[in-house]
Amino acid sequence: MRHDRTLARRPGAATDPALPAPETKDWTWVLDKPCGFCGFDSRDLAAADLATTIAGLAPQWRQVLTRADVAERPEPAIWSPLEYACHVRDVFAVFGERAELILADDDARFADWDGDAAALADRYWEQDPSTVADELAARCRHVAAVFAAAPEQTWGRRGVRSNGSVFTFESLGRYLLHDVEHHLADVTGPPARTADKA
Repeated sequence: MRHDRTLARRPGAATDPALPAPETKDWTWVLDKPCGFCGFDSRDLAAADLATTIAGLAPQWRQVLTRADVAERPEPAIWSPLEYACHVRDVFAVFGERAELILADDDARFADWDGDAAALADRYWEQDPSTVADELAARCRHVAAVFAAAPEQTWGRRGVRSNGSVFTFESLGRYLLHDVEHHLADVTGPPARTADKA
């Protein structure tokens, strides 16, 4: 996850960004301390509140997608609000699949997902904001429903990424929340309170 999407462009291409350098930063530390950029602290949230908190994210993104500048990049190397929203929509889909996989198979193995490659393949910058808002909301509702329906005894079930990072069902939800909150701060600006929590 990065809030500065450094996208190299193909020669002569005005709108088709090439693949950026691979993301190498391990963001799992956000499960143990607050994020200095967006201020999100996963430790502040009760596990029983994960579902309702996830469900509350879609309206904020729908508002972002009504902005007049939704398709404009603030800088050539930084995604537009539309591109970030497309990414978040697809993050909901990926995390929904991973949450269901953990529930079906303790010690599940997650398939890799390259968000930057997805952005290029699906041409995020050309998508319709209204359609993206509806798709994002539907996927958000689905993930929230998965967390709402999971019995408490499943919250400790595990899933493992290909890089060896281990998540429980509960920590997967916390990690998802940070991802979506962080990208919301990417497009709206970080909250003032983060200066005290960094």
